[in-house]
Amino acid sequence: MPARGRPRGFDTDDALDAAVEVFWRQGYEGTTLDDLTSAMGINRPSLYAAFGNKEETFKRAVGRYAEVDMAYVGEAIAEPTARAVAEHYLRSNVVAITTPGKPAGCLSIQGGLAGSPEDDRIVRFLADSRASGERRLADRFRRAVADGDLSADESPTDLAKYLSTVSAGLAVQASAGASRASLQRVAERALRAFP
Repeated sequence: MPARGRPRGFDTDDALDAAVEVFWRQGYEGTTLDDLTSAMGINRPSLYAAFGNKEETFKRAVGRYAEVDMAYVGEAIAEPTARAVAEHYLRSNVVAITTPGKPAGCLSIQGGLAGSPEDDRIVRFLADSRASGERRLADRFRRAVADGDLSADESPTDLAKYLSTVSAGLAVQASAGASRASLQRVAERALRAFP
């Protein structure tokens, strides 16, 4: 049976990449539908048909951001030791949050740490997304304890929270204009927590 309707006249990934940048620069609350459609090069009916409303577009943009801009998290978790996991994670984080041509900082941090009461779902969604990343790190550190790579008295959950907190702080500093070199020094300092 032939497909119905007009074929989509835009690349979904390209449009999501544009949405990522708008949300990253302006936050969820500061982004309007006009901002999105203008950056994505599509009209409102196309946005609604492809991505849903603003909230759904944001969630899809965060997913795309995690897949592209935060691919280093999966790479870090695949490292052979807990120390190597932390090194890859923090060093790559510094590069990601200071990449020329992209907004400084992190979409998850800037996208909606604070919002109006109507946007509480977005704040919770981003907190849940960050918590999911933390759980992935904690699971990896549990394996490191089981393998004898980390001391049995080390708390995988606390260690994951530590890395997550450092990376969030690095993102805040980057968005405030801190240089890559200064943030790399902070990351190296934080790595002293790992044997």
